[in-house]
Amino acid sequence: MPAKADLYHLLKHCIPNDHSRQVSAVYFVDLLMGEGAKGTRVLDLGCGAGRTIDMFRERDPDVRWVGVDIEASPEVATRTRTDAEFVTYDGIHLPFEDASFDLIYSNQVFEHVRHPEPLLAEVKRVLSPGGAFVGSVSYLEPYHSFSVWNFTPYGWHEVCMAAGLEVKQLRPGIDGPALIRRAFLGRPQEASKWFESSPLNEEIDAWGKETKRRPALVNLRKLQHCGHIVFYAGRPEA
Repeated sequence: MPAKADLYHLLKHCIPNDHSRQVSAVYFVDLLMGEGAKGTRVLDLGCGAGRTIDMFRERDPDVRWVGVDIEASPEVATRTRTDAEFVTYDGIHLPFEDASFDLIYSNQVFEHVRHPEPLLAEVKRVLSPGGAFVGSVSYLEPYHSFSVWNFTPYGWHEVCMAAGLEVKQLRPGIDGPALIRRAFLGRPQEASKWFESSPLNEEIDAWGKETKRRPALVNLRKLQHCGHIVFYAGRPEA
């Protein structure tokens, strides 16, 4: 057990100090798939309807995109795309060879996964050495679509590390109170703007500016109250 249990000392190695903006899972896709990406092997884990196909093709026209999901879910039921490879799995075992993918993307999926730890071990297995695992996961979000877990930032870090993944960055997404209010109001269209910039995060930004806090401490405070944790992990090279 670490000597100090406060979140900063537990996670300071993966709380960035470059900026403290609210981000989404796409942030790390853009970071990793800059100009010149060619033939990237991408797995969308929990792909649902397959909405990320176009996003990845815009960044790499030669991307080798594969979507995997369970056989039946509300999201899978809306799928109409037929222009990509879709694979079904049992929720734990990924039906791919070792080191099959350069990038695994998982956006708001693991709160719905009944057995997250063995699935994370599978994520490591099918990633190539040095490959990236990016996405977001719920923290302070109300129940939705058969969700079973809410991960704290420390908890998500621990289950990833236990699976052999290296957690490189944790960043704040939409704040928790905004997600709760959005659910309470019935997900009105006007609440969608909070995914770009949410009220409590704006208040924390003002606090950081007024008190001259460095970005890592602003990120820390946002992570303590966030609705979505946005993460960048990876399989070590060795």
